[in-house]
Amino acid sequence: MGVICPDCLRQGQQATRRPLGRRLRAVTQNDKPLVTYWIIGICVAVFALQWLIQPFVTQAIWYAPAYGIPGQFEPWRMVTSMFAHSPGFIFHILLNMYSLWIFGRTLELFLGRWRFLALYLVSGFAGSVMVLLSGYLSQDYLLTPVVGASGAIFGLLGAFLVIQRTGGGQTRQLLVLLGINFVITFLPGMNIAWQAHVGGLIGGLVVAAIYMYARKPQQKWLRVGLVAAWAAALIVLSCAYFVVPYTTFWS
Repeated sequence: MGVICPDCLRQGQQATRRPLGRRLRAVTQNDKPLVTYWIIGICVAVFALQWLIQPFVTQAIWYAPAYGIPGQFEPWRMVTSMFAHSPGFIFHILLNMYSLWIFGRTLELFLGRWRFLALYLVSGFAGSVMVLLSGYLSQDYLLTPVVGASGAIFGLLGAFLVIQRTGGGQTRQLLVLLGINFVITFLPGMNIAWQAHVGGLIGGLVVAAIYMYARKPQQKWLRVGLVAAWAAALIVLSCAYFVVPYTTFWS
């Protein structure tokens, strides 16, 4: 699904220090971003299996819009694909895991483990939903498989943007980071799944907006309900081909 511009990550990391830093100073040394570590560990383990058992493992877990067609419906791939990477391009997983290491740890300590996990998974799933919807554009999109964590990582970037904006922090560097990576995403010959980046970003923006809107302790169940409703809406969209045939808009 693509990678994050490595030269921009340091700028983005600097941009996340306020207002997140004020909250993180209250975190004890015993707190560890375990979810981030586990996600990185799972991605590395899956990559090792992909490399050792080619191409079976990759083909078993990648995702393409064609898997949303009635009769070929395999929706679990919309989740499994976000833990796989291109076995022939090691920088794919290296850059994605580096991005997750930088942004994931900070966000997890700020949000808490369960909210961070929900943000990551919903963002990645939203990226897969956008990949599915791109199948309406052409047969090429319908049949092109994608793998990678970058959809979920773009969701983390979107969440950072919302949190910084809501807290009155600096957002200029984050906007520059997102802009540069979107330019890279659409460069000819890059073979990057722009749909996953766009969908993941939207997914992360929505989840983070919910978190910030219902951030008071007494609003816990409102927050849970809104995130669940957003996830349910994405699940409904993942069944789009059952309602509107994928060839409807082909020219």
